[in-house]
Amino acid sequence: MDSQTQNTSLQRLQNVENRIVKVLELAGGVMDELANPSGPRKEYINNHCREFMQLIKDIQVALRDEIKSACDYRPFEKCDYSSRIANEICCKKLEYVMSQLDRMKETIDEYHNAV
Repeated sequence: MDSQTQNTSLQRLQNVENRIVKVLELAGGVMDELANPSGPRKEYINNHCREFMQLIKDIQVALRDEIKSACDYRPFEKCDYSSRIANEICCKKLEYVMSQLDRMKETIDEYHNAV
């Protein structure tokens, strides 16, 4: 992921963050309206709820797109990390097998010495 792509991705995520703040403000406005002593204004609540739902849908789409583009980014694609880890695991397995063989040899030696 080059610097340009990374910057635009961060900008899109910042826009999502701004939408989330707006969603919270809308929810707070509806809560304030519901707590209004003279009763809630139906049109006010309807407008806020409509805008809330639209922003939620926009946020979902934007986050899906960002997740999808992040999945396309594979920074370790040309790295030998998995090969190196697999090699280290094999070495540990071999060390374990060698220790078991040493124990078997000791057991055999003990048996021969006892006879």
